[in-house]
Amino acid sequence: MPYPAEHKARTRARIVESARVMFNRHGFEQVSIDDIMKDAGLTRGGFYSHFESKDELYAVAVHSFSSCNPFALEQATRMGKGRPASKRKLAVMLIEMYLSDETLENVDVQCPLIALPSDVARAGLKPRAAYTQLVENMRAVFRAGMEGDREAERKALLIVNLCVGGMIIARTTDDPKLRTSLRATAKAEAMRLLVP
Repeated sequence: MPYPAEHKARTRARIVESARVMFNRHGFEQVSIDDIMKDAGLTRGGFYSHFESKDELYAVAVHSFSSCNPFALEQATRMGKGRPASKRKLAVMLIEMYLSDETLENVDVQCPLIALPSDVARAGLKPRAAYTQLVENMRAVFRAGMEGDREAERKALLIVNLCVGGMIIARTTDDPKLRTSLRATAKAEAMRLLVP
């Protein structure tokens, strides 16, 4: 007897969540399908009823960050309480959250833009498309936060570079003061661009 559709959807979601966390922790090359399925509490045999390849799973895992990231969850919480934030406040919140200590320290929930850039650069078209969508989404939040500014597009791209680059460089150093300084500088410059 086949499983109901909701069981299949829940199983797929478990696989995607396990993959997203494992790819963030270890990178694409270091994680096998067996590792992901074991982490999800499943056997390898079930993988191919959900995905054609590891590349496809990688793309879905990168894309899944759009709905499970701390920024999206905070937005949903605010909307649920009937307190929609202004576009500028959302952009400020994204900068603050992105460059926070919590984001730096919790690899499991880090944005793939921070955790996976080298992997995605070598990945196939589907993972690159999913990664590109995350960049586009981030840029759109910043651009919307500068409505009416004729340089909004240029500034939004600069802020994306500051946020992502600041976190990537901070993650690669073992000097706590330098890590803090790198992120604080990126945050200050991003805020100056957003709210001159």
